[in-house]
Amino acid sequence: MAPARMFSFSSVGQPLYSASPMAGNGGHRSRGFFHPSPVICPGREPTSHELSNDLDFQEGITSVQALLRQHPKRTRGVLATVDHLKRLCIDHYFQDEIDNVVNSCVDLIHSGNLQDAALSMRLMREAGYSVSADEVLQKFANGNDDFNLAHSKHIRGLLSLQDMSHLNVGEASLFKAREFSSKQLRIAIKYLEPNLARYVKHSLDHPYHVSLMQYKARHHLSYLQSLPTRNIAMEKLALAEFQINKLQHQWEMQEVKRWWMDLGLAQEIPAARDQLLKWYMWAMTVLESFSFSRYRIELTKIISLIYIVDDIFDLVATQEELFLYNEAIQMWDLGAADSLPSYMISCYKTIYTVTNDIADMVRKEHGLNPINHLKKAWATLFDGFMVEGRWLSSNQVPTSEDYLRNGVITSGAPLVFLHIFFMLGHDLRETDVNHITSVVACPAKIMRLRDDMGSAKDEAQEGLDGSYKELYLRENPHGNAEEHMLKMIEDQWVELNRVCFSGTKSSLSPSFVGASLNFARMVGVMYDYDDKQRLPVLEDYTRMLLL
Repeated sequence: MAPARMFSFSSVGQPLYSASPMAGNGGHRSRGFFHPSPVICPGREPTSHELSNDLDFQEGITSVQALLRQHPKRTRGVLATVDHLKRLCIDHYFQDEIDNVVNSCVDLIHSGNLQDAALSMRLMREAGYSVSADEVLQKFANGNDDFNLAHSKHIRGLLSLQDMSHLNVGEASLFKAREFSSKQLRIAIKYLEPNLARYVKHSLDHPYHVSLMQYKARHHLSYLQSLPTRNIAMEKLALAEFQINKLQHQWEMQEVKRWWMDLGLAQEIPAARDQLLKWYMWAMTVLESFSFSRYRIELTKIISLIYIVDDIFDLVATQEELFLYNEAIQMWDLGAADSLPSYMISCYKTIYTVTNDIADMVRKEHGLNPINHLKKAWATLFDGFMVEGRWLSSNQVPTSEDYLRNGVITSGAPLVFLHIFFMLGHDLRETDVNHITSVVACPAKIMRLRDDMGSAKDEAQEGLDGSYKELYLRENPHGNAEEHMLKMIEDQWVELNRVCFSGTKSSLSPSFVGASLNFARMVGVMYDYDDKQRLPVLEDYTRMLLL
């Protein structure tokens, strides 16, 4: 039984992301003002048109800061500015000002205006306030606790309500809010002017919070540019940010490509898939901050190796070879790999070298050596693959619950997050284990379930495979597997929101929590196949941010 892979992607080619015939808010950004370096890519001077003039950039910052410092009586306009900054992914330049705005706008949550109440509630929850949506939204309900139809014509209010509904931590009112706002907005689209209609459709197709803010930012900018009243300083700042990030990502991709080509594993293991661009897209999305460049490069290496190991287990090695391979990884000794086939030795040495390099980087930057934890995590991943192999070889059919529990491990997500955890300077001795377990397990389950809903078929995989969907239908012959799995994914989002927006002090950094949210958001992009077995959103996203 092949694992439902965290990194089971289709080949890179034209189109960018289509099925391969061969098997085998945003998150929080660093606070403070980042002033773009005149050299974005080491060893390369950008041409004059590639970056905004330093003075223009600073003027843009100053202009937006002035908007955020308006008199409190213009609170609604200031909140709208904060909302635009977050949607354009440039809020990290103004975190102190945004905190002040949100702190001073608490009273708006009690407004009788649907837009004001929903937007202020969303911004407060994102800022860490403990807010009850059930209490706030009660005033907008009728006697049956359903939303009053009088609000069905308030398009801005419905959009704000729709956005807030996806930050649900288990509140009944927000489940109703999503249903009500979605229904009314879909009815209203055909009566709206074209630009607003497009904006509403995009908001419904790619909902706030559960979709990638980096992807939505470009579309939001296009919408702002279509309005009669524009903020040119904010738009220019957003464009400069897009360009800065694109240059950085292009350089990182070249660094990763150089490492991959020198490694030669794609040639040594031709049955394994060779999809470096997609692997980098995961790292690029999960770790957003400009300062995390080195981490993104190293994380892409780990993702690549998980993928290669996955294909070795699924498509290449014999059971005897896999047993020896597993024994060698448990020993974490280069000498233990000497009796393995040459392709396994190459992969083993790369795992060993890359992991030790990351541990050494963490030790130099943060003063702790995580190698024992990292090598145990690799051993756990291999054990998970072995469990699946035993199920297959003995014709044993696991329960859907056992499959999913093991599937979280073989997704590779826990291993990826452990590397992120240490690269960001965390220490397991100072972290609430239950908290980190939820932050990792929720996106891992979302990925596993979304993958098992059909991507194996979409990617025309020829390896041995199985899925949660198949096991659920075996246990529930008359059940609706897709509906059941979508409900499970929704439940995992609620749990992830509960952990991320609990309002209590966390030992996890905002960057780590943001990585978890971005991982879960990226799942929808990576597995959103159309009827032509292509990934149109991923194609669009890649062109926007990288190509």
